[in-house]
Amino acid sequence: MNLENEINKDKLPKHLAIIMDGNGRWAKQQGKLRAFGHENGTKSVRTTVEACAKLGIEYLTLYAFSTENWNRPKLEVEILMKLLISSLKKELKTLQDNNIKLHAIGNLNSLPTGVKKELLEVIDKTKNNSKMTLTLALSYGSRDEIINAVKNISEKVKNNIISIDTIDESIINQHLYTQNIPDVDLVIRTSGEHRISNFLLWQIAYAEFYFTEVLWPDFKEEELIKAIISYQNRERRFGKTSEQIK
Repeated sequence: MNLENEINKDKLPKHLAIIMDGNGRWAKQQGKLRAFGHENGTKSVRTTVEACAKLGIEYLTLYAFSTENWNRPKLEVEILMKLLISSLKKELKTLQDNNIKLHAIGNLNSLPTGVKKELLEVIDKTKNNSKMTLTLALSYGSRDEIINAVKNISEKVKNNIISIDTIDESIINQHLYTQNIPDVDLVIRTSGEHRISNFLLWQIAYAEFYFTEVLWPDFKEEELIKAIISYQNRERRFGKTSEQIK
């Protein structure tokens, strides 16, 4: 049976976010170094991005590197950064062919110069693409994002640009990294972990969650479709009763 036929194209999550986990464990199972897992993880990124574009997902956000990941062994961080540069160069054609716009959130100034330069170049070259927005969360931490938003709003209140009385959800949304992106509908986390890991804490307030034991390098289109079917079989009430949403 072709699982894709079970998907209701009218009920797709508008914004899908994925915590890509398990590269290191996958490499260990193969008797290889962690870098081998990260390299193979990039193949799953390509597969997932292309599958989402084909299905009609409008926004895809991938948790590529967290603020906490800087604490990993120096060699592993260096390998991840080199892999990021090579992947950006290699995948530009994929983004263009699939009409995908690249976006990035996080403390991008903390990235190595070469990585930031390549990232901004690909963002610029894909800025007019319109089928899907692919957002990479790089050097990203949701608590840092919220702290940054609070500081910016506070500065505007201090300078009488914003009144305290007008601060609401929309004002906060406007000061987050994701200001032009809708809230998350579905979060997928691979590798059997059941944590949020400081990822889009504000934006996932009413998201559905899908956890899978599959390690990220083994995450293929079939697993993506399973997650979407699970999402479509749920009742999203947003605080209301079942009767109210029918």
